[in-house]
Amino acid sequence: MSLQKFTKFDALVAPMDRANVDTDAIIPKQFLKSIKRTGFGPNLFDEWRYEDVGQPGVDNSQRPLKKDFVLNQPRYQGARLLLARENFGCGSSREHAPWALKDYGFDVIVAPSFADIFFNNSFKNGILPIVLPAETVEQLFQAVYAQAGYSLTVDLENQKLVQPDGTTIAFDVDSFRKHCLLNGLDDIALTLQQSDEIKAFEADYRQRAPWLFTDNASV
Repeated sequence: MSLQKFTKFDALVAPMDRANVDTDAIIPKQFLKSIKRTGFGPNLFDEWRYEDVGQPGVDNSQRPLKKDFVLNQPRYQGARLLLARENFGCGSSREHAPWALKDYGFDVIVAPSFADIFFNNSFKNGILPIVLPAETVEQLFQAVYAQAGYSLTVDLENQKLVQPDGTTIAFDVDSFRKHCLLNGLDDIALTLQQSDEIKAFEADYRQRAPWLFTDNASV
């Protein structure tokens, strides 16, 4: 499966002003039955977002919202960049967490630090996790709170965030992961780039060891 290519874009910023946000908070355990990558967005941060307890198959549009939760506030509707505190994505290693964030609409997460497995899973699912110094993250939080509609231009090619006043914030990203995001490549798409070599190997192996293939085995 190919991912959508990561291009330069302007991203409305939503602040998640909590440290140590774990994957069970991102997508609670009762929603882990599906192995599809889509459909998890309405249940992102479910316990913080709704007044009642969410269950699979429920019409989320009819559920009562917690009006003070950040993603329920009108000024942050349509946000594509989540600004977070340290150790974001800790807890269990569920891949459903980046699925839920991506399905909701987040393409970028900025934080001082991430849990390792969540960090890796984010890249594999088309999300760019950016690590910035805690002081820089704090400055961004204050800017978001001070200005409704605060947006950052995300420029992965040049590895920088552009603030509304034109100043830039540089960030580091692994060159291979950057290549994959820019070209919309997940692990399967990367493998399929070698499809000719894979087919040639299979054909050669079938000739050298025909007894391993059921269509050539004698009854």
